[in-house]
Amino acid sequence: MKTPWWFLHKTPLAILLVPISWLYYGLSRLVYLFRKIGAYKSQRKIICIGNILAGGVGKTPIVRAVAEFLDAPVVMRGYKKSAKTGNSGDEAMMLSRNGLQVHVGDRKSNIILLNKQNKDDTPIVMDDGFQNPKIKKDISILVFDQGLGFGNGFLLPAGPLREPRFAVKKADAIIVIRNKKINKRFKLPENIPVFYAYGKTVSPYDEDEKLYAFAGIGYPKKFFSALKNLAGKKSFSDHYQYTDKDINSLIEIARKKNAKLITTEKDWVRLPVELRNEIKYARLDMIIDDNFWIWLGEKLKCQR
Repeated sequence: MKTPWWFLHKTPLAILLVPISWLYYGLSRLVYLFRKIGAYKSQRKIICIGNILAGGVGKTPIVRAVAEFLDAPVVMRGYKKSAKTGNSGDEAMMLSRNGLQVHVGDRKSNIILLNKQNKDDTPIVMDDGFQNPKIKKDISILVFDQGLGFGNGFLLPAGPLREPRFAVKKADAIIVIRNKKINKRFKLPENIPVFYAYGKTVSPYDEDEKLYAFAGIGYPKKFFSALKNLAGKKSFSDHYQYTDKDINSLIEIARKKNAKLITTEKDWVRLPVELRNEIKYARLDMIIDDNFWIWLGEKLKCQR
């Protein structure tokens, strides 16, 4: 679904949904405590990169950067699997295209398998799973967008939070992705290391080329604002599975505007293979402060 418009604002509708959000959270905590029984401790270090917002903060490029730096395998659930993404999910497909070893499915089972297959001390990067109690994490890193912050501050479904803001204290470190528009209400605890990163969107087209952009991600505005010379834009729901009708409509609109179609890498892997040469994507590279890599190296040494 598309990100609800009230997730970023304390609207009357959001306030009305607050009682439901606390009921939802209460039930989720009961499930959490039940699943925590018999949590698995991996022989190889587990670096969990997650968030407490429901998608769209830019976590996947951070996962890619950390996994590439450590030459580490990635375990992930593989959200919204489809035949177009090899039944692995768009995020998994995107990471594997960059040469990373990606294991999709039950994360605990895959971590057990990786421990049996390889006895080295290379860490395993777990994409998401901050709220998953079945696996003990050695290092937990939360990702935030400086512009989104905590959204409206409410829990699902009244807001974007998976758990209350005080859950941030469970993290070992926080990576904040810089944004042109800063959420002034976004405040983090002072006793947790905070590092900054910025996204660099690399377009395959020249700056004077007219573009028509489309995206099915959590917060498409971030993608659209990173592009230049836009002749138009179209947003879809997160992890949207494009139909032939959708694609034909986009191609026709772009043709009328004399523009080139462009999308995100996560959307691109969900397109039919025969159209991937015609429709291009803008790659998002994440540049993380050097101090983060120093901190991560020291943290891993202490864990040995």
